[in-house]
Amino acid sequence: MADPRGFMKVRERQTQPRRPVPVRIMDWKEVYEAQEKGVLKSQAGRCMDCGIPFCHQGCPLGNLIPEWNDLTSRDKGREAIDRLHATNNFPEFTGRLCPAPCEASCVLGINQPPVTIKQVEVSIIDEAFENDWVHPHPPERLTGKTIAVVGSGPAGLAAAQQLTRTGHTVAVYERDDRIGGLLRYGIPDFKMEKIQLDRRLEQMKAEGTRFRAGVEVGRDISWDQLRRRYDAVVISTGATVPRDLPIPGRDLDGVHFAMEYLVDSNRVVAGEEIEDQIHAEGKHVVILGGGDTGADCIGTAHRHKAASVTTLAIGQQPPIERMPNQPWPTFPTLFEVASAHEEGGERTYLASTVEFVGENGKLSAVRVAETEFINGKRLPKAGSERDIPADLVFLALGFTGPEPAGIADQLDAAFDGRGNVERDGYYMTNTPGIFVAGDAGRGQSLIVWAIAEGRACAAAVDQWLMGHTKLPAPVAPTDRALNVL
Repeated sequence: MADPRGFMKVRERQTQPRRPVPVRIMDWKEVYEAQEKGVLKSQAGRCMDCGIPFCHQGCPLGNLIPEWNDLTSRDKGREAIDRLHATNNFPEFTGRLCPAPCEASCVLGINQPPVTIKQVEVSIIDEAFENDWVHPHPPERLTGKTIAVVGSGPAGLAAAQQLTRTGHTVAVYERDDRIGGLLRYGIPDFKMEKIQLDRRLEQMKAEGTRFRAGVEVGRDISWDQLRRRYDAVVISTGATVPRDLPIPGRDLDGVHFAMEYLVDSNRVVAGEEIEDQIHAEGKHVVILGGGDTGADCIGTAHRHKAASVTTLAIGQQPPIERMPNQPWPTFPTLFEVASAHEEGGERTYLASTVEFVGENGKLSAVRVAETEFINGKRLPKAGSERDIPADLVFLALGFTGPEPAGIADQLDAAFDGRGNVERDGYYMTNTPGIFVAGDAGRGQSLIVWAIAEGRACAAAVDQWLMGHTKLPAPVAPTDRALNVL
């Protein structure tokens, strides 16, 4: 440790500064600014270098957090990025998009604010890119084995990079016109500008990974053709089926799934022209769902200059501090104020949506009632209904699983009771040579779990093809992060 008493000398937790709200809602650039180097070093120096670092338990990637905290505090950025890349293929993604369960597990967090692990992580990789410390790592020799990875989100990209570096010939298939999955078109630029994705893809191309964008497996090429063409196939299509709300008025013009709105916006920000784009300018916007996707809709609506933005959540407002039933080091459910929430809008809890109201087929209001709990069920309270003006409603209620079309009928793959592709203890489906990683196999989850599963699935594929592997397998497919999800 640079200073074994660092956590005693620097007790205050200082997070990355955010650009002023009136400035940032005028553009699509990232909300956060770089932290001053001296402040960053002192924040990293708060790490206690615990005998048992529970932050490792909080992160499924097994990141060597105390090591790169120490190196950052001593201004050894090049060594820090080596330790960070040892367990995480894409820290520029996780450092921006992960909710940081590692910080909830920080031992210092028992009686002090935890170490700012997430911002130390993103500062390490940003400095590495700025100084050209991130280089391709092509394999020394090829194995002659070929692998298709279907889906280019974080799980698919992690699996592809690991397998490519091992010497296999890997092709990544993506049905969208550009590689990246939800990283490309689901995440607004104010959370992660796409240069972060593009420069990592350039590294992967230089290593030998091949990309096939605009190819929908199951339609443009069958799963059976893919299976016969390659020695192994990895399904990493994500959990993309949105959860619907089948109530009266659902078919009114103006009611959309959140991803319809976000994808349109992200494509326009990328320079495309979208005919009949879903746009919130001058409109009253209501968002159903209080998670990350809902927050992305809030920030996007503000940048579209919406007349009003209201978020409705059926449950109670989470507490500000840990509850006794969520003790350290579990990941607690807390009231979160994301950058989008700072920018305005109203958040309403215990609000049950009972009807979408409209005239002539067009949405005009959302009818809500107070939520009451009866026999453990959340139900709308009779007589408490009221209408909220709404020109647009975005359903951000989560996702129910992967799209089964093609996977079920062409591969004859089994699905579990939660609607996910079933796999054994080595990420393989009931069809030999067909593996599944990420949300397609575990359900909607965090980006760190996607990358961890991609890395572990790569190890399973390598073992199956070669009879041995040196690739790390940080998580098993049967793991359930009950303290995280």
